[in-house]
Amino acid sequence: MMGRMARRLRKLSETGIYHIVFRGVNHCHLFEEKEDYEKLLDLLAKAKEDLLFKVYAFCLLDNHVHLLIKEQSSGDIIIAMRKLITPYAYWFNRKYLRSGALIANRYRSECVEDDRYLLTLVRYIHQNPLKAGITKNIESYRYSSYRDYTTHKEGLVDTQFVIGMFANSRTKAVEQFVAFHALIEDGDFSLPETQKLSEAQIREGMLACLGGISPYALSGMSKAERNSLLLRLREQGFSIRQIERVTGISRGIIARCNKD
Repeated sequence: MMGRMARRLRKLSETGIYHIVFRGVNHCHLFEEKEDYEKLLDLLAKAKEDLLFKVYAFCLLDNHVHLLIKEQSSGDIIIAMRKLITPYAYWFNRKYLRSGALIANRYRSECVEDDRYLLTLVRYIHQNPLKAGITKNIESYRYSSYRDYTTHKEGLVDTQFVIGMFANSRTKAVEQFVAFHALIEDGDFSLPETQKLSEAQIREGMLACLGGISPYALSGMSKAERNSLLLRLREQGFSIRQIERVTGISRGIIARCNKD
């Protein structure tokens, strides 16, 4: 099966496909009951409706989340994560009477440019509950996109692109998809905390966070406007060093912007 599928694979012509991971701070649980999982998926659906990105795979586990998303426009994942993480953390904290950060270190992402790696990530994401010992059968786990593929369901998950890599016939493609997932993925694609974004990704992320304002323009703004935007970058998880490199503003000013 793998040989036949390999001949069908093609170099990705699409750009802006990202594997995104975020975790609970200090490994705390992000979900306590069914309503919590459904709340996050609802926020994801609303963000998708607003930004028109595609969701190729997802898996929600107790203390972390995997997403595989294709942007409609460059920088959409920055906005999408802001629409997802901040409202969810506020809702969760309010529901459970807790305070403080819920998500550890913002989120981490990597760009997926190779078709084989894309399929590997889809399988890895779907097998997470299996490896965590939550289930013995990935099809029985309700908070992943696996069953969206096997039940021909279309909604939150855009299955056609991935399933089309296996066969022209939907029935045959699903059979090969299931067989592909029966092979245990040994790789670790968890996006460790030490992963660094490229300079281009940082600039692109800041541009999206600033609503299209060039980071270089901040140095010429009034003090109040500049500091307001610097604070926004800090709140979205960009480090002082990253902001200094991209904007040209000294780290001392950046560090003090929320005190003025």
